[in-house]
Amino acid sequence: MSNFHFYRPSDGHGLAHDPFNALIAPRPIGWISSMDADGQANLAPYSFFNAFNYTPPIIGFASVGYKDSLRNIEQTGEFCWNLVTKPLAEAMNESCRAVQHDVDEFELAGLEKRASQLVKVPHVAASPAVMECKLSQIVQLTGADGVACNTWLVLGEVVGVHIRHDLLKDGIYQTALAQPILRAGGPGDYFEIQQESKFFLPRPQ
Repeated sequence: MSNFHFYRPSDGHGLAHDPFNALIAPRPIGWISSMDADGQANLAPYSFFNAFNYTPPIIGFASVGYKDSLRNIEQTGEFCWNLVTKPLAEAMNESCRAVQHDVDEFELAGLEKRASQLVKVPHVAASPAVMECKLSQIVQLTGADGVACNTWLVLGEVVGVHIRHDLLKDGIYQTALAQPILRAGGPGDYFEIQQESKFFLPRPQ
C-alpha cells in the first residue's frame, strides 16, 4: 500500500476538504483596497496573492470570478495592498462579506481610511505596512488545454510603500513584530508569524 494519497484534481480529491490551499500554505493575504471611477471605495482580502518581481517591485493577486476589486482596478489602474495583522484579523474577515457594489467595506469592518500619497485609492489607516500600486497587467488564466478560467491575475507595480517606524530596527524591517497573519487550508485556518519561529539559513556561496 502506498504511503501517499494520490488524486487527479479533475476527478476530485476524495477528502473532507480540498487540500490544494493547505499545501500551498501558509499564504500571505492580499488585502486589496480599490476605488471605482465614481470614487466608491472597496476593500477585500485575497488569499491567492504574492510578490513577483524586485525591480520594479511587482505584486499580484488572483480574483476568482469577476469581482469588484478587479472591475475597479480596470477602471482606475490603481490599488493598495494592506498588511493584515493579528489585531486586524476580525476586520479583515468582516471585509470579505459578499455585499452589493455600493457597500463600503471600510465602513462595514469599522476601519478608518487614510489617504495615499501617489494613488487616489485610500488604504487601511490601522495597517502597519501598505503598498500603493499602479496596474501593470491583468491576465485571464487558462488551463493546460488553453480554455479560459473564470480567474484573473492582477499585477501591479509598487510605486509607494508605507512602513510604521517601530517596525524598523537598524534599517531592517522586523517581520514578526508586525504580527502578520497568513491564510492556511481548511474553511478558516490562519497562522501568525512569531519571532520564536525564525531561523537563519545563509545562501551557499
